[in-house]
Amino acid sequence: MSGAAVKVTPDGEVRPALLVLADGTTFEGEAIGAEPPGGVATGEVVFNTVMSGYQEVITDPSYAGQVITFTYPHIGNYGVAHDDDESARPFCTGVVVRDLARRPSSWRANQDLGSFLVRHRLPGIAGVDTRRLTRHIREAGAMPCAFGTAEETVLKEAASAAHPTDGRDLVAEVTTGHPYRFGQGPLSVVAFDFGIKRTILRHLDGLASVEVVPGATPADEVLARRPDGVFLSNGPGDPAAVTYAIESVRQLLGRVPIFGICLGHQLLAAALGATTYKLPFGHHGGNHPVRRLATGAVEITSQNHNYAVAEGTLEGAEGRPELTHVNLNDGVVEGLRCRDVPAFSVQYHPEAGPGPHDARYLFAQFHDLMQGAG
Repeated sequence: MSGAAVKVTPDGEVRPALLVLADGTTFEGEAIGAEPPGGVATGEVVFNTVMSGYQEVITDPSYAGQVITFTYPHIGNYGVAHDDDESARPFCTGVVVRDLARRPSSWRANQDLGSFLVRHRLPGIAGVDTRRLTRHIREAGAMPCAFGTAEETVLKEAASAAHPTDGRDLVAEVTTGHPYRFGQGPLSVVAFDFGIKRTILRHLDGLASVEVVPGATPADEVLARRPDGVFLSNGPGDPAAVTYAIESVRQLLGRVPIFGICLGHQLLAAALGATTYKLPFGHHGGNHPVRRLATGAVEITSQNHNYAVAEGTLEGAEGRPELTHVNLNDGVVEGLRCRDVPAFSVQYHPEAGPGPHDARYLFAQFHDLMQGAG
């Protein structure tokens, strides 16, 4: 099979495409979505284990710079609904599926997934042996890749030249360009947009009037707004590369209550003096078991991150942070709480509902912290 074009044309013709990993491993498939420039799309390939919620995954800005492989074989069977977008557009660089449903079945659907990809100029590849691909990523780790309709030699060169997420400030590519307001709750929250999801804003709306600010907003500008609390959002890439955000959080510690999710959790830990590291293939899915140490309860959580907080580095850090949650699959730090300053965070996504609502108490915990009862 040559690396010829891969997409379904208006007359129904299916043309072949290839997915090539940086280590040379090659997968055959057929093009879906938009045609990438020159027939080549690149990114860091990861896999996600959700069986539903593919639209929310694709529109999560935390996937900037990455190509998403869905392990569930049938994707797109209920189409897409505009209300389920987590951002204005996808920031991932591609989608890999085994079987793309051509005819969605849902009363909520506004569009089929294939047309959604075309509308957002997002390329994809279907017909891939995603089981084999997932096993390879688990063994070799997440890595750059190239896919599309170009010749195999072209794709191999592109895969070799593609960049991983290590050391890249991807927050700058997804954050808002200007502040905006959301909701009319009784309190006042400033939310840093490192790649914030709309569902998070809807949860915060129940607590406060939220002003969303760019990720590079200095601490003094945040404090000038006199918020009751500060929220650190999810986002893409390597937390160690977002040095300006770490410095802002460091200056806010002890001056205003802070709640962080996902990248926000990692940035809070870094501001306290802890370190972060890259996981072999990350946590991407809706079924990760997390133990809440205070009660022993196990929460079924939604996760999307390639980096994590190194547990041993929490000891002796500023604010005396303590571990509050731990991942039962691999022991990764899933939450922390400061004993000396009003700040806490979790690695997973409590706004999502795979449990279905196991972790919503964290928003109430943020409310109590802002009210001085936390």
